[in-house]
Amino acid sequence: MSRNPKSPAANRSGNRPEAIRERSIVLVGLMGSGKSTVGRRLAQRLGMRFADADDEIERAAGMTISEIFARFGEAHFRDGERRVIQRLLTGKPLVLATGGGAFINDDTRALILGGSLCIWLDADIPTLVERVGRRSHRPLLKDRDPREVLRELAAVRNPIYAEAHLRISSASTPHDHTVRAIMEALATWKV
Repeated sequence: MSRNPKSPAANRSGNRPEAIRERSIVLVGLMGSGKSTVGRRLAQRLGMRFADADDEIERAAGMTISEIFARFGEAHFRDGERRVIQRLLTGKPLVLATGGGAFINDDTRALILGGSLCIWLDADIPTLVERVGRRSHRPLLKDRDPREVLRELAAVRNPIYAEAHLRISSASTPHDHTVRAIMEALATWKV
């Protein structure tokens, strides 16, 4: 009986590149860059656990991110986000999708860069606009033009995302293409 190569059981750490066997992989980038979708697929390919920082924050707080922003403000949210990411990164290595602003916080960025492999999923503005239009839960887009917001965010955040260990294009092609590009980059990445 042959194993399905996409099955997590078939891809335990023996198939993971040496450089990442004991490291978590953290995906950063603007909203809509595909961090959650790509992260789930990448984790499956690598036989690693997947976590979405936003989901973990909502679970810990007992409310949605939009509710946290509205009730307590962005500074409170960012502090909780940092604590959740720290907790996740102190456990067994995993693939972690972060919220778009997580890596912008100096303390959170240092935490991510210091103990994990950080990958920036970089996508162009038209791709991001198309993707964020599928969901309406993003507090930074509330009552604003997504194209304008994403341009503003890219101008400020892209130079910071560029500090990531790897940069992978997350084009408007299927997410599996992005996963494949990450796998190829991981095969040659050195600590």
